[in-house]
Amino acid sequence: MLLSLDKTDTRPLHEQVAGAVRRAIAEGECAPGDRLPSARGLSEALDVNVNTVLRALRGLRDEGLLEFRRGRGVTVAAGARPHSELQIRVGELLAEAARLGYSRTDLIDMIRGMP
Repeated sequence: MLLSLDKTDTRPLHEQVAGAVRRAIAEGECAPGDRLPSARGLSEALDVNVNTVLRALRGLRDEGLLEFRRGRGVTVAAGARPHSELQIRVGELLAEAARLGYSRTDLIDMIRGMP
């Protein structure tokens, strides 16, 4: 699992770490049952404090995406979906835009114009 953080992002680091792990799960880089690297290993790879990583992982556990097992470490939960809700919503947005007569290019222009 190759994660990276955007150092210019203003969101708290634990939210960025959680987002990176969510994305890895959503894109199928981590499948249900896969073991994640240790919190220490993730903190070294991302160049953040281990407590920041632990806070992110606990949040993902509370969301049901990760499971903590003594002796097995942190694994992706069986119920974690390979496609993120965001991907589903984007598909719905594309379908609604097409129904209203907008093209993908129109949507891209709308998104670029957002603050």
